[in-house]
Amino acid sequence: MAGAIIENLSGRKLGILIVFLMLCQVVCFLVGALIAPAPSSAMSVLGTKCIDKKYSKDKWYYPRGEKRCRSISSLDEPVVEQDNIEANDIIFAFQIPSPKDNFALDYSRWQQNLLSVMHLDIYYDDDAKFDPNAVMTIEARLGYRNKGDPDTKWTEYASSVEERTLDCYIEPRHMRAEYIYNCSSVPMFELGSLHHDFYLLNIRLPMDTAKESWGVNTNDNLGRLTDMWVVFIHQNGGFTKVWVSLKTIFFPTMVAIMAWFWRRISLLTRPPALLEYMLMVLGAALTFLNCPLEYLTLVYDCPWMTVVSDIRQGLFYASLLSFWLIFTGEHLMDDIERNRIRVYWRHLSAVLGGCLCLFIFDMCERGVQLRNPFYSIWVTPIGTNLALAFIMLAGICAGLYFCFLSYMIWKVFINISSKRQSLPAMSSARRLHYEGIIYRFKVLMLATLLCAAMTVIGFILGQVSEGQWSWDDNIKLEYTSAFFTGVYGMWNIYTFALICLYAPSHKRWPKDQDTQSSTGEEIEFSRLATEPSEMSSITAFAKKTAAD
Repeated sequence: MAGAIIENLSGRKLGILIVFLMLCQVVCFLVGALIAPAPSSAMSVLGTKCIDKKYSKDKWYYPRGEKRCRSISSLDEPVVEQDNIEANDIIFAFQIPSPKDNFALDYSRWQQNLLSVMHLDIYYDDDAKFDPNAVMTIEARLGYRNKGDPDTKWTEYASSVEERTLDCYIEPRHMRAEYIYNCSSVPMFELGSLHHDFYLLNIRLPMDTAKESWGVNTNDNLGRLTDMWVVFIHQNGGFTKVWVSLKTIFFPTMVAIMAWFWRRISLLTRPPALLEYMLMVLGAALTFLNCPLEYLTLVYDCPWMTVVSDIRQGLFYASLLSFWLIFTGEHLMDDIERNRIRVYWRHLSAVLGGCLCLFIFDMCERGVQLRNPFYSIWVTPIGTNLALAFIMLAGICAGLYFCFLSYMIWKVFINISSKRQSLPAMSSARRLHYEGIIYRFKVLMLATLLCAAMTVIGFILGQVSEGQWSWDDNIKLEYTSAFFTGVYGMWNIYTFALICLYAPSHKRWPKDQDTQSSTGEEIEFSRLATEPSEMSSITAFAKKTAAD
């Protein structure tokens, strides 16, 4: 058998392959830019203030439909004083999705997940007791209903008593009754699956009374709270359809190319090289990521889908980052005997350790949310600082990794340049052979660097995009569908290209006289008969002296 396909493929065929892969990349970007909507949408809902002097935890309060709750539009209405309405008698109700143009909407299972954050309208009042950093006790219940169910049939999905810390301020010049405190949003709940058509959120801010014991000073320093808003963020169904469609195409493609690659490897008389093993690991991780498990959510309630998605993404990141280190290391062309995994234990330990830390951090929140959707690591100052530290550290580590990878690629280029000094002493055929291999290899390394840059940028933007609703609602980040689909397509196209180009070639060695053939287009980069079989030409070049 001859060397790798990248060394023996004719220029015409290689050009056709590159053009085809570039067209696929452009299509991936255009699909996200022209067909897919934005990845997510946000809907801000004003809570309906339901009142009930005989509040019951087993009763649902909803603002629309038959037997809807008795409600008030303002806490200053005369009925509040006439009926002696207290804080424990007020339930903020959020029935979603809200109607649009008097048309009732419902959630689709294509929308995948639901995230919510709460915002309070608190007016400045000299007579009201208010602490800008008050700890707010929330009694929350989340229910659901499906199409065909009566308006009164709400089933409990989750309930919990949670604490949220306020972070409010007001400028001194606005310390007047008509001004509202500027309060940061606080997380409410997160669902990993939108399996039902309608959802209902009931929130109560209880106080310690003779009828209900909640503890001294519970919610007694919230000031003049007038309204409660909840922003519901869900993944757009149109984007999910495009995303799953891409997975449906890429999944069988990667399975087929991996089977073809391993078949070629198994025909060799030697055991697979380290780089070939790493290509299989990378392909397996990408195949796992490509598997369109989202189809299950169309039939079953899968609240664990976000956790599984994070695990799949993490495994792919770990495989891709490890592969790049080994890929560049195997082509450094120094005097170290590589092709062994233990040579890279320091590099791989850093990558795997970082991915493990991110996995633990993710499980600390989303793992608990499988049992309690109202749980959030962002609700306490310590949790917020820890989460921010993890995100910033992850971004810094990603940047350092890219710098280190760039340095390794630079060393590869420097080593190649030093080895090229022996080219003029070679025969014409051998010189053309190695010059072609070096040129192709450099282009592939630059493509690797570009892919790494886009991956790091995507990772950082993804971390910021996920956290922007949690730590600061003033951060506006447009993480477009085109970038999502473009980077995802780039991973598949890059891996596909590597597996194709580094697969063993089926071409046999040409005879010496054939290397000067006029049909040099087909054999210009063919391996010379004097070279050792099944050794990479670029590696052999580093070891060969110009003795022709």
